[in-house]
Amino acid sequence: MRRRDFITGLGCAAAWPVLARAQQTRMPVVGYLQGGTFERTQPIIAAFRQGLAESGFVDGRNVVIEYRLANAQPDRVPALAAELVDLRVNVLASGYGTAHAAKAATTTIPIVFMGGADPVRAGLVASINRPGGNLTGVTLAAIELLGKRVVLSETRIH
Repeated sequence: MRRRDFITGLGCAAAWPVLARAQQTRMPVVGYLQGGTFERTQPIIAAFRQGLAESGFVDGRNVVIEYRLANAQPDRVPALAAELVDLRVNVLASGYGTAHAAKAATTTIPIVFMGGADPVRAGLVASINRPGGNLTGVTLAAIELLGKRVVLSETRIH
């Protein structure tokens, strides 16, 4: 064997793991940020996982979910949000109480939140119809929707 062939073969063998990794596609990563403890948020996490599964996303199979829980210590939330941003998650799912920290941590990663209060008054989004920025979510704020409910019920009556 010639020396040049040996060195070329050795170089290819050394580069093979790097080339193999480069060809693998990265699974999407969902960051999950909540302020509560694992025990208290377990039903929410189960529903979240079920919703993802119903949409075809199964943790470990075709998506990775990175969980960060503050264990009822609100001062930990900004650091946990920054951790998820540093992981370069594709989307950040946040509880309403942690959405401000998520918003402060990134302006580019999409953030989806769920909460019971008015996200416009809370300063999370510009409006319900057009949230703007990188935040969107679900609100259970019934007061804002009361007018629409009245209109809907009136159209049913007539």
